[in-house]
Amino acid sequence: MRFLRQSLLGVFLASVALALLIWAGQLVLDAVQSRMNADKKPPAARERVFAVNVQTAQSGTVTPVLEAFGKVQSRRTLELRSAMGGRVIGLAENFVDGGTVHAGEVLVQIDPAKAQTELDRARSDLMDAEAEERDAARALILAGHELQAAEDQATLRAQAMQRQQDLVERGVGSAAMTETAELADAQARQAVLSRQIAVAQAEARVDQAATRLARARLALDLAERDLAETEVFASFDGTLSGVTLVEGRLVSVNEKLAELIDPTALEVAFRISTAQYARLLDASGRLIGAPVTVKLDVTGADLVAQGSISRDSAAAGDGQSGRLIYAGLDASPGFKPGDFVTVSVEEPPLLNVVQLPASALDASGTVLVLSAEDRLEELPVSLLRRQGDHVLVRGDGLEGREVVIGRTPLLGPGIKVRPLRVEAEAGEPDVSLLELSDERRARLVAFVEGNDRMPADVKQRLLGQLGETRVPARLVQRLEERAGG
Repeated sequence: MRFLRQSLLGVFLASVALALLIWAGQLVLDAVQSRMNADKKPPAARERVFAVNVQTAQSGTVTPVLEAFGKVQSRRTLELRSAMGGRVIGLAENFVDGGTVHAGEVLVQIDPAKAQTELDRARSDLMDAEAEERDAARALILAGHELQAAEDQATLRAQAMQRQQDLVERGVGSAAMTETAELADAQARQAVLSRQIAVAQAEARVDQAATRLARARLALDLAERDLAETEVFASFDGTLSGVTLVEGRLVSVNEKLAELIDPTALEVAFRISTAQYARLLDASGRLIGAPVTVKLDVTGADLVAQGSISRDSAAAGDGQSGRLIYAGLDASPGFKPGDFVTVSVEEPPLLNVVQLPASALDASGTVLVLSAEDRLEELPVSLLRRQGDHVLVRGDGLEGREVVIGRTPLLGPGIKVRPLRVEAEAGEPDVSLLELSDERRARLVAFVEGNDRMPADVKQRLLGQLGETRVPARLVQRLEERAGG
């Protein structure tokens, strides 16, 4: 009986489970059929609204800045060369690479023995020439006296011949006496001619003596210059470069000894494109003296110097393009010839222009502006300059409009947006200065003091800046990058 009861119970439970499964399947089938038979209505579409950053376009006067890279050089660079050959017997104490010398200082002295010998020989030749000149002058005077005596004697002979001829005419004299008188007169005239020749020779001797004296003086001047050129002087105050000379070395004529550079007469040479060059010309086509700022990055600090454009190159140069510009520098401590620097040139101001981020302008020269319903409109503008991450533009109807400053491919005319208004850069707070904690300041000071490659004047300037309450953020960033912090 017990077995039968349990068997019946099992059959009952199995029947109930099967019934439940059939009922559940029927429910699922009904639900699927109801879903398939239901009306398919499209969902209501909603317009997508994009959030964009906008900035109000405000026109004004902007001074564009042209940036280029250039090289610092000195306007006064003198090659020191040896005018005389010989052995170096003396060098100035500061005749070393980087040594500072003053105008008129003797830098190099070459053995003057040979030049002194030539000078002494020239002096003795001059004494001989002066003695010859005096002797020739005396000979000319004596020759003149002898000529005068011969002329007097010829006059007397002529008078005697005339008297003898008168006696013959009166019948008192003889023909023999007349011939003797005529012969004596001819001999006297011959003597006068000989004395004239002697005077001419004496005059020629005087001229030759004067020429010889002039040559002797020229030789003496040359010998004195050769002796003076055994010493090399500094023509101006400056710094020496490329020194390889040592005392006791033999040098040849015209051998380069060093270069003398004037560190106070520095200029920067930089190359710009022809289009940029055209913007630096005035109405008459002449180059304007635009202000120039030169920067040199030195271990986190910027050496800055001011100047102005002075001239441009006469030719473009072989294989070069654009124009080479030269700008003279004012006080420029820390700069050296050969430094590679960044040059910023202030161009003539532009009137009625709008400064916007470069991301606001597309390749077709248009910007997106907001309409009254917060929808985007496309507005064409004219690109005047690119200034780093900004552009200077000008367009009709741009003044006072809100411009999208971050364009993406999803944005276009007619798109509805939610504007996020951004203040113009002129109204942004100054974040270029930072207040450092004591630990951060001490770490930067220790890095600067422990840097042996940093010049002393630059190190002193950096420590002074780090001692201020607020420190330039750019300086802190560069120091931490180099310190690895």
